[in-house]
Amino acid sequence: MSDGPCPVQYVLNDALLRQYDVYTELARAGLGFPSSAAGGIIFTGPRWINKQDNYTQKPKPLQCTSLNLMDFQFAQAMLFAIAEINNSSEILPGLSLGYKMYDACGSIARAVSGALALANGNEATFVSSETPCTKSAQVQAILGETSSSPCMAIATVIGPFHLPLISHFATCACLSDKAKYPSFFRTIPSDLYQSRALAQLVRHFGWTWVGAIRTNDDYGNNGMATFTQTANELGICLEYSVSFFRTDPAEKILNIVNVIKHSSAKVIVAFVSHMDMDVIIHKLSYHNVSGYQWVGSEGWILHAQTAALDEHHILDGAIGLSIPEAHVRGIEEFMMDVKPLNSSGNQLFTKFWEALFSCEFNSKNNHKRCTGTEDLSDVQNSFTDMSLMPIFNNVYKGVYAVAHALHKILKCNKTCDTNVTLDPSMTLQHLKNIRFQTKEGEEVYFNEKGDPAAKYEIINWQPTAQGTVEFVTVGLYDASLPVDRQLKLQNTSLFWAQNSKQVPESICSKPCLPGTRKVLQKGKPVCCYDCTPCAEGEISNTTDSITCIQCPPDFWSNAQRVACVKKETEFLSYEEIMGALLTAASLLGTCMTCVVAWIFLKYRKTPIVRANNSELSFLLLFSLSLCFLCSLTFIGRPSEWSCMLRHTAFGITFVLCISCILGKTLLVLFAFRATLPGSNVMKWFGPLQQRLSVVAFTLVQVLICVLWLTISPPFPFKNMKQFTYKIIMECAMGSAIGFWAVLGYIGLLAVLCFVLAFLARKLPDNFNEAKFITFSMLIFCTVWIAFIPAYVSSPGKFSVAVEIFAILASSFGLLFCIFVPKCYVILFKPEKNTKKNVMGKSRATFKTNK
Repeated sequence: MSDGPCPVQYVLNDALLRQYDVYTELARAGLGFPSSAAGGIIFTGPRWINKQDNYTQKPKPLQCTSLNLMDFQFAQAMLFAIAEINNSSEILPGLSLGYKMYDACGSIARAVSGALALANGNEATFVSSETPCTKSAQVQAILGETSSSPCMAIATVIGPFHLPLISHFATCACLSDKAKYPSFFRTIPSDLYQSRALAQLVRHFGWTWVGAIRTNDDYGNNGMATFTQTANELGICLEYSVSFFRTDPAEKILNIVNVIKHSSAKVIVAFVSHMDMDVIIHKLSYHNVSGYQWVGSEGWILHAQTAALDEHHILDGAIGLSIPEAHVRGIEEFMMDVKPLNSSGNQLFTKFWEALFSCEFNSKNNHKRCTGTEDLSDVQNSFTDMSLMPIFNNVYKGVYAVAHALHKILKCNKTCDTNVTLDPSMTLQHLKNIRFQTKEGEEVYFNEKGDPAAKYEIINWQPTAQGTVEFVTVGLYDASLPVDRQLKLQNTSLFWAQNSKQVPESICSKPCLPGTRKVLQKGKPVCCYDCTPCAEGEISNTTDSITCIQCPPDFWSNAQRVACVKKETEFLSYEEIMGALLTAASLLGTCMTCVVAWIFLKYRKTPIVRANNSELSFLLLFSLSLCFLCSLTFIGRPSEWSCMLRHTAFGITFVLCISCILGKTLLVLFAFRATLPGSNVMKWFGPLQQRLSVVAFTLVQVLICVLWLTISPPFPFKNMKQFTYKIIMECAMGSAIGFWAVLGYIGLLAVLCFVLAFLARKLPDNFNEAKFITFSMLIFCTVWIAFIPAYVSSPGKFSVAVEIFAILASSFGLLFCIFVPKCYVILFKPEKNTKKNVMGKSRATFKTNK
């Protein structure tokens, strides 16, 4: 406005003043009122249905019967910005901005009607500039509305006219859709960012099991939809999500209260307006429902009226998001100076004065009479509360955005070009590219969706000693930063529900500790699960692991299932008791064999040594010593060479041993045949033939071993199948045919030797040793027949121990049965070690046989 005629008039609409009778709506919802309601706090809410409306007659027009002081403050903020621009020489010099206000009265229909009136120039004005402009102008922008739903309706209607609509408080993310709302702008961040920030805030405190309530309109439904989507991505589950509107029947509100009472979630996310929050808090107080941690949207978290209504301190400790704190110099003084309003003569300000001071100019029924000289310093109500200064700043920035756009269109420098023909579409285009700083240094611009930069303060409700609530800023959220740095909190200054010093817990299931994994409970959300220990060989080293990790083949899980440890490697070693005992037995057998060989060597010229080819006896003792020593190759960690050596050495030495015994057995039989008249058998089995027989039998085994080692030799092998928790180091056979061919050949010679010795067992005792060979081969065959099932059934290193035991047992059997009786005669019965004694009984036997 200017003192003189203004050359150009720019009409701004603020569909901010919503007057309605909330008392009626709350009463219809079945709610009472706290005693402080009569103390000057005005409750406001949309009046959608008249009391007289029914379904048998035409509804009466909507009547506005009360004043919303908060929206009146927004209008005052707009007037302050217009006055400041009109008094400035830096922006729109020589020009004044005019305005016209339309009262939407909380009705979408009335809001749309006012917007159409402005767009068509058919202006039935509610409040206009005090100084009329001398030159008419087309409306260049509309400021408002406070709520998202009216803004959606208005933006849809005026979009084809390219008329900009700038809201200071409509946060629905849906309004960022430029295909639907091409002319919409706002100076408050979109709920898209707020919903994501709320989800991140909930996840920051570890709350994975929450309840949710929302206003049943575009603001609540769209905001909660985005929150739910982000919550799911962050692993947060909603036990319930209910919606309501302040005008809903009492039964529906009561049903929501019951849902909250019977839920297990201790955290409630409330995406509601302050008017709806007033309704639900009143109902919760009536039913004494408390002890919940509330997480709130900017719609109510910074609202002093909601805090004043919370007499039972249900919301103490609430945490939520608000528009960052702002300060506009001069705006508070402008708002508190109400005297000019009283002198304006406008009926609106008369109602304002009566609502502000709880009086009436035309008092009836002994009600307090207004004098027009009341002092605002004696009043404490929502109008004097400056907690909504960030929203006032949004209104302030919206007015300045339009002014800066017009400043560029009119090419203003020291003066403006008033010959430029203005069109709303030009204003719309310039608003898209506008960028300026306010006098407080805040940068203002709109992105491609018409939204400002998303920044929020995190507010915590902290009770004071006086019983009131203080809104304390405990953190910041900046959507422009990387995700891991968007949320900054001062945890030490937080106050929680029920005066708790620790963060409340709200989870469906306790976290699964490392070593376990989550198993979802049937028919419940993913946040409800059981913790199942990982199976053997699997681990989980993080909390709330979904799956267990399989350990590598050489590793196994520890007892706690939190780490993979290297599997125990098992083999028969010299250090353990069993390995040491078998080693001792092997060395003992070798030593005993050497002692017997020494005895035979010392008494080699005695008849008992010479009686059965001493050369074969010494070769047998040598092979027995090798049999004892080859058992040592089975002890220790298997290697490529030890695996090949152990079985081939075992096979060849035992064949050599049995070949010698077979030669001695044949010698006994041929010697007996040679004593018969006319027999010349001995010339066919003399010393040379005996040596050749031993060599021939042994060469067959050598050939089998060479073929085995050439085609598929034994090799070291890690057996991980027999035991899951340890590795058995063993020698794989390579070729099973080769292994069993070696054993089979030994068995064949042993059986042949046993049969021949059995046939010769009744020959003269003093002449042959067939009886001792029979017993030795009986022991040998028994041991190796028993070896097969024992070897197959023995686990791990015990199978190796069984094989060593079989080698040692059969070797000791041969040593004891064949050589110990002769050593006994040599050492302890020397009188029997004579040719006469050895041959005497034989001759007597021959004579008897004749």
